Amino acid sequence: MMKKRKTLERKFSRYVIALITLIILLVTVVYVYLEREQARNLIGEQALTTALTVAEIPEVRQVLLGNGDEAALQTLIDTIEANANAEYIVIGDTDGVRMTHPNQDQVGQHMVGGDNDDALLYGRSYTSVAVGSLGEAVRGKTPVRAEDGTIIGVVSVGYMIEYINSTFLKGFVIFCTAIVIIFLIGLIGSGALARSIRRDTFGLEPFQIARLYKERHAVIEAVSEGLIATDQEGRVTLLNAIAKDVLQLSDNAIGKKIDKVLPHSEMAAVLKHDQTSGQNEMTYQEKRLIVHYQTINEDGQYAGKVARFQKRTELQELVNALSEIQQYSKDLRAQTHEYTNKLYAISGYLQLGYHEEAIAFIEEETGTQTRGDRIVFEQIHDPTIQAMLIGKRSKASEKKVTFTIDSASTVEWQWPSDAAAPLVTIIGNIIDNAFDAVMGKESAKVDIFLTDLGNELVVEVADNGQGIDESIEAQLFEQGITTKHGRRGYGLALVKAALAELKGTLEMEHNQPTGTIVSIYIPKKTGGGTT
Repeated sequence: MMKKRKTLERKFSRYVIALITLIILLVTVVYVYLEREQARNLIGEQALTTALTVAEIPEVRQVLLGNGDEAALQTLIDTIEANANAEYIVIGDTDGVRMTHPNQDQVGQHMVGGDNDDALLYGRSYTSVAVGSLGEAVRGKTPVRAEDGTIIGVVSVGYMIEYINSTFLKGFVIFCTAIVIIFLIGLIGSGALARSIRRDTFGLEPFQIARLYKERHAVIEAVSEGLIATDQEGRVTLLNAIAKDVLQLSDNAIGKKIDKVLPHSEMAAVLKHDQTSGQNEMTYQEKRLIVHYQTINEDGQYAGKVARFQKRTELQELVNALSEIQQYSKDLRAQTHEYTNKLYAISGYLQLGYHEEAIAFIEEETGTQTRGDRIVFEQIHDPTIQAMLIGKRSKASEKKVTFTIDSASTVEWQWPSDAAAPLVTIIGNIIDNAFDAVMGKESAKVDIFLTDLGNELVVEVADNGQGIDESIEAQLFEQGITTKHGRRGYGLALVKAALAELKGTLEMEHNQPTGTIVSIYIPKKTGGGTT
């Protein structure tokens, strides 16, 4: 059976109460010790002050010198004793014999306690704790001197320990009352603080928060996109493994300003401010990234921003895969439509009795198809290039473009899977641009030649279109630049990015008499392919 967990509020209250109780006990012990000592010192100082005062009274000297009235002196001492709240004031001669005492039976007897020597022998004034005839007391003692300074007696003023303790207890009761009030305030405060913390944590217990943190970490690391988050001051608060890899960062980036972590970058500029959000495209360290920004709000206040991003090439792979599937579907429909028309033509020949024309038509179509298939399947060994050429042949047939694969074309190298998407982007877009360039011409023609006999894959695509407008030739590879109408101009920009990924190059020249020749060179060492 799983052990029941204590709630945060109960646990917090118990810990706070235990801490307050411990502090109160320590403070009480210190208070008792210091207050008792202070009470004794204060009473001792009061006793000593009273003794010094009494020692200066002339009647005291006269009695000690044998020419005074002892009864009158006792009356005077009783008055002083009452005013000073002292338990007793005793005057003794140099032998320690009492001249006055609250109890008349003690007059004429030796003083008790054994603490007169410092006053009678050395002339010192001091306080002491001793047990006398009335019990333990704090005493103030001082010598009595004659006019010539000779010690003629001693004055002892005493306050009983019970009196000191009763005085201390009065203060201790007040102290305990204050301590109880403080404890109750601490008890109420700990409960209020625990409830406040519970509200701040949305009612979650610590073990639930810990589990959520682990789950959050697992989810963030499982996301296939890079994630980086900042607070309202632009400091990095979150960074997953993919973000570290793409942006070349480490865990040390956490807590630092985003403009220090990603200096002079568009992402840092966006994450620093609370205005920009939505999707954007940027380049960082020659990597094209698709970034989506999301603002974090707390109670309507800006609290930071999250950037979710991935490499454009990764997104392009998905787009290319979907585009190829769609293209294959279109090509199959076009091929079906084309062969249906050809079957109608053959049927017409036969119904009209043109048997020789029907046979010639069939032989021409079979020969053309056979030559194209032989080149693709026997001389092109890379499956990605094979599939793309087959698809483009069907597309050319639909567009009424003569698409010829040079009979000398050979591709022995089989490119690795991670190079498939860039290859499709490069070759596919170049062929599509050639198709677009020849649209509208009576004899639209596109030729392609492929070879990898050396250390590079060489692809040459030639068309007999109108050629490239010299006014935009220098900007042709920039995104949005196009010779066609509408929101286009992305094909060659994608080709440029894919070529950079495979470390390839591209050359363009004018075809004779009209059109364009595009030459692509991709080093085979960029991929770990096979032959």
